Amino acid sequence: MPESLPPVIYLDQSLLVINKPPGLRTLPDGYDSSLPHVRGLLEPQYGRLWIVHRLDKETSGVLVLARTAQAHRQLNTQFERHTLTKTYHALVIGSPDWEQKTTRLPLRANGDRRHRTVIEPRGGQPAITHLRVLERFSSCTLVEAVPETGRTHQIRSHLAALGLPIVADQLYGDGKPLYRSQVDPQYVPGLEPEQPLLSSLALHARTLEISHPASGEVTQFKAAYPQGLEAALGWLRRGSIQH
Repeated sequence: MPESLPPVIYLDQSLLVINKPPGLRTLPDGYDSSLPHVRGLLEPQYGRLWIVHRLDKETSGVLVLARTAQAHRQLNTQFERHTLTKTYHALVIGSPDWEQKTTRLPLRANGDRRHRTVIEPRGGQPAITHLRVLERFSSCTLVEAVPETGRTHQIRSHLAALGLPIVADQLYGDGKPLYRSQVDPQYVPGLEPEQPLLSSLALHARTLEISHPASGEVTQFKAAYPQGLEAALGWLRRGSIQH
């Protein structure tokens, strides 16, 4: 469990923007409040913080926190009115037969026994995700996802419904890690058991574009890939060249 401070992307009197690692909760755990979460780690160093939006525990990437009540109100308005742009990168299993696609599949949160978000054509809430292929590999594809709406698990549910589950997604896919032996044609097994390249959910909040709550200036923040995803993409690219 990550307990060191997440990398800071941007800091001023109004905002603290971090690159949230996979495995770190945005909000306190409902059953065990002692488990690490974003505010608990950051407030001792940066003072009072307001949560503006959240990322799933397994999802990494750009997370914006407000440092004043005024900034919190202003940012909340942008999220509620969808006047900002969130871009995610997802490494999915399979290869889509399209380069770009807009998915409009209504969703219902907590729709089954596993508390997953399910496709609900009649009673679900409208959900729109714009998808674009970034890179294709032998068994996986790197996809950009821009959600127009903000439903729970929207990207994960939409991609799974398209037959493109995200790598290592335990809720919407098979949850299996990605190993070097799967992507490197020249891999030679060693004496020790192989360690996974990527065992956490391969969904990353890559960029977030907002109007700065103090200046009004349009500002984009970008988060580097976590180590596991970066390593997996490196080996996938090498494997593609060798093919």
